[in-house]
Amino acid sequence: MTASSPLKIKFKRMKKIIIYSVGLLLLTSCTKDFDDKNSDPNVLTEVGTREMPFMFAKAQSSAALDRSFYQTVQNLGADLYAQYFALTSTSFQTDRYVFNPDWQTRFYTVVYVNTAPQLKFIIDNAEPGSGEQALANVWWVYTFHRLTDHFGPIPYTDALASVQSVAYDAQEVIYDDFFKRLTQAVDDLKALGSGESVFQGYELMYNGNVDNWIRFANTLRLRLAVRISKIDPTRAKQEAEAAIQSGVFTENGQNASLVKVLEGNDTNGLSQVAAWNEFAMSSTIASYLKGYEDPRLGVFFQPDVTNRQYSSLRNGLSATALGNGRNTAAQNSNVGTEWVTWNANAASWTPNLERRLTVMNAAEAWFLRAEGALNGWDMGGTAQELYTEGVRTSLSQWGAGSSAIEAYINTDAVPIAPGDANNSPAVANTPVRWAASEPIQREQIGTQKWLAIFPDGMEAWAEFRRTGYPVMYPVVQSDNSSLPSGTFVNRLPYPVSEDIANKEALERGKALLGGPDNGATRLWWDVE
Repeated sequence: MTASSPLKIKFKRMKKIIIYSVGLLLLTSCTKDFDDKNSDPNVLTEVGTREMPFMFAKAQSSAALDRSFYQTVQNLGADLYAQYFALTSTSFQTDRYVFNPDWQTRFYTVVYVNTAPQLKFIIDNAEPGSGEQALANVWWVYTFHRLTDHFGPIPYTDALASVQSVAYDAQEVIYDDFFKRLTQAVDDLKALGSGESVFQGYELMYNGNVDNWIRFANTLRLRLAVRISKIDPTRAKQEAEAAIQSGVFTENGQNASLVKVLEGNDTNGLSQVAAWNEFAMSSTIASYLKGYEDPRLGVFFQPDVTNRQYSSLRNGLSATALGNGRNTAAQNSNVGTEWVTWNANAASWTPNLERRLTVMNAAEAWFLRAEGALNGWDMGGTAQELYTEGVRTSLSQWGAGSSAIEAYINTDAVPIAPGDANNSPAVANTPVRWAASEPIQREQIGTQKWLAIFPDGMEAWAEFRRTGYPVMYPVVQSDNSSLPSGTFVNRLPYPVSEDIANKEALERGKALLGGPDNGATRLWWDVE
């Protein structure tokens, strides 16, 4: 969609007019009420069905993280733990596994304040079986799966209940509801008929195209099915095969991405944080991209501004190491020009704030199917066929030509030493060309999927925890006693705000973890 598209113009006007937060605004524990004395008579406090399109757009924008939340909720956390990026700033310590409790609270705010109330209003007030209700349920699953995969058990079933103590649900219960919502939503959308639209002119991903929403919902169902494949293989197989039969992404024209605009601070968060120059290419991804002579290297990243080299940093460098000149724009590779460009005259970065934000792509679907095929599931092809199509689809998405794609698929290249200041060796010896042994095949699928879903650090971190792929460097230094160097973050601790406002329920939620409330405890689906 171009910058002058009707949808973007309408959304700009919409953002100027109204931002909705309906139901209970759950700043900490989902239980706080507004004080009537603080009500602004000029702010709309009652909403109806005519406001649903606005509310859905608000939920879309919020759940995918706008500029206000992207840095602290994703970039300084999951993006680093996925080792797409490494910190260059001495102001933060999350790359050395020091967690910031306030940032965990911000993710709760994103979900329980800025997203879920909007969706719940639509689900509760739209016609049963309607397209509006179906889209709200699909986006509900997208929203909450990212939250639960960060923390584990969370307030879910009663998340928006007007009660003093909001109960936490086990992930097994939450995932069961995810599958039920997605199944029902797809059935309802298919009942509308092909070519129909919902929230057209307001919906930010597909402009309401029902056919694309069906594929998105099914691909999300496939993602979640593979996520639980080690803990519940029978349910995983059932859900994955049903998703394939119903229709998942198969080509880049179906990819899901959100409109981004300057109004309402709803810009591309990665573009903004890239302009602040607080992270650089991680040596882990540099080792893979350089070794494979990957055509995506020059799209994902750009050379440093002085030597015009693709320069990277190891994750977990000490403040001293970063302070010795290794945190300057001149020495490190920033994210690619899709997101930010260097202004030599001003000696600063210019962000592409209106770049669309990718939510999910077809390449991921192919790799999920490839893994499913190795599991013995009916995924519509052999693991090799599906893997190859995943590689082809990803490279095509980022502009590679057919000859380059075929050469890449058949290369014997493996990762190489990234050439960083730590003299790091090659991170792994994972080949691109399809291998003969199943363990290596699984490693290949995990590695290529990780490359294909760049820059979605949330999903990349989740899949690394589940599969152990790609192979990553250990952090150079850990300042967290529960996560010594050589280990990786498995989850984030609960927000301190919950300990204050929802303590009784939180303690029961912690008991569902099966381990301490720290970064070392594995989630339900994260089985060794």
